[in-house]
Amino acid sequence: MNMKKSFIWFGSVIGAGAVMALLFGMFTQPREQRLIAVSGECLTTVPKDRIAITLRVTTLDKNAAVSMKQATEKIAEITNYLKTQDVKMQTTEFNSYEKSEWNRELEKSVVLGIETTIAIEVSADNIEMIENVLSKFAGQANIYSENIRMYTSAETMKPALEKCLGQAVENARERANALASGDGRQAGKLVSVSYNANTTSSIQPRASNFLVASTKMAVADEAAFSAGSIVAKDTEVSVSVSATFDIK
Repeated sequence: MNMKKSFIWFGSVIGAGAVMALLFGMFTQPREQRLIAVSGECLTTVPKDRIAITLRVTTLDKNAAVSMKQATEKIAEITNYLKTQDVKMQTTEFNSYEKSEWNRELEKSVVLGIETTIAIEVSADNIEMIENVLSKFAGQANIYSENIRMYTSAETMKPALEKCLGQAVENARERANALASGDGRQAGKLVSVSYNANTTSSIQPRASNFLVASTKMAVADEAAFSAGSIVAKDTEVSVSVSATFDIK
């Protein structure tokens, strides 16, 4: 009889322990996280704050060494002057190759010599500085100007882009809240986010070969570089994000 009671008592202890273990497991088991994934966008514009032009030196000679020497000496003259001006500059091209053309009389390709090309991009924060650079080298042999354009500097673009990123995330949160409200909930912690950013510039005004001759430069200076003649549309910035929020 005592043995039977002992078994009953022992079984009751085991049963109670099992129930407690089950309840403890229910309380300690992590709650399944409910998430919502949405997209967000931001569109803005940023003013163009710099103007740039490319100066190109091209020389041709039968001797490769002479061709390269002529080009590098002319570029040195240009860069030495630019160092005295409030401009930024960088070399964008340096090529030296054998140039040939088709001779109709001989009916074959004829080598003209070695052509060396060195190009420098010059930029400033005002059109007057670019005018000074163009006027300085107007009419000089082997110097050409190309691709005048306006653009947004990295210093101006960075804060605008960061602000737009924040607005895109807020736009995503608003959408998440709108979707979750149907279930009486709202978006909570931002769990993950990825983004894609694009900048678009409109077609830029172009100025080609303004430095071929001084007479052409005078016309170009009056017609193309007079105050207010170059107007550029602001740079368009678009940011899209894919965001995941916790639902609370």
